[in-house]
Amino acid sequence: MDSRIIGGKIAKARKDKSMSQAQVARLLFISPQAVGKWERGESAPDIVTFNRLAEIFGVDFNYFSESFTTPDSEVPSQPVEENMGHTPPSLKTAPLPVSGRQLLTNFSAGNHEKGDFAGVIAHKGRFEASTLTGADFSGADLTGSMFRASDTRAANFDGANLTDCRFSVLELAGSSFHHTTLVRTEFDKTGMAGVIFSDITFTGVTLNMIDLRNTRFEQCAFLDVDFKYCDLREMVLDGLTFTGVRFDKAALNDVSFKGATLNNVSFIPTFTLTNRYYRAIKTISFEGAKMDKLTYAALKGIGADVSQVSII
Repeated sequence: MDSRIIGGKIAKARKDKSMSQAQVARLLFISPQAVGKWERGESAPDIVTFNRLAEIFGVDFNYFSESFTTPDSEVPSQPVEENMGHTPPSLKTAPLPVSGRQLLTNFSAGNHEKGDFAGVIAHKGRFEASTLTGADFSGADLTGSMFRASDTRAANFDGANLTDCRFSVLELAGSSFHHTTLVRTEFDKTGMAGVIFSDITFTGVTLNMIDLRNTRFEQCAFLDVDFKYCDLREMVLDGLTFTGVRFDKAALNDVSFKGATLNNVSFIPTFTLTNRYYRAIKTISFEGAKMDKLTYAALKGIGADVSQVSII
């Protein structure tokens, strides 16, 4: 297959539909640069994408074959204007049908290093055992997607919708989450060194067995969040808001909650309280924090220093 010939056919079909490379890219959930590479013959689509292109351009699948030359089957070119200045209705190009089905959701076991997924809609996407280093997911709607056993270091999730997503057994070191939607999102056994979460309300989020000591939370609020078996030692959580949060079996030595707001927050583990746990609680700083009566009473009862706490 001569990729230059195929590229020319793709370019012709696109232009005959009066579509830009960006418009085609959006329908395929890829970048405009990828479409440009096809048309220049630098690469070629896979068989699934050829089928989708045939649907988009309204051509027979065989149109992309090098030997396909039947004039009646080709994409009609733009009609020539009549002397009267009117195009016969029968020759007008039909509007492009937009399919409501989402076909491309599985990106597992692929090399998507620095992949451009910005702004895409990929509900229930699969990103398993993939290379996603430096990938750009900014502004993407990834509702219900699964990221598992992948290298996702330095990825950009700024402004992305990660509702009901799961990140499991993968590496997120150095990734950015700014103004990201995190609702019922799960982070399980995930590397988060150098990750920055900023301007986010964590809602119904679960963080399980994660070392958070080198993770930053800036201007964040936590609503109905569970920290299970997480290592938060020496973390600075000053000024943040915690509502309905459970620190279950979490390591909390020397954590700072200075100026934070805590409402209905549980620091009591499900296992039996030990002297070691009591000692860890005593190292937490609640200086200038505000909390409800129940949280205050529970912390005071296990020996926390709440002498400089305001009751709300």
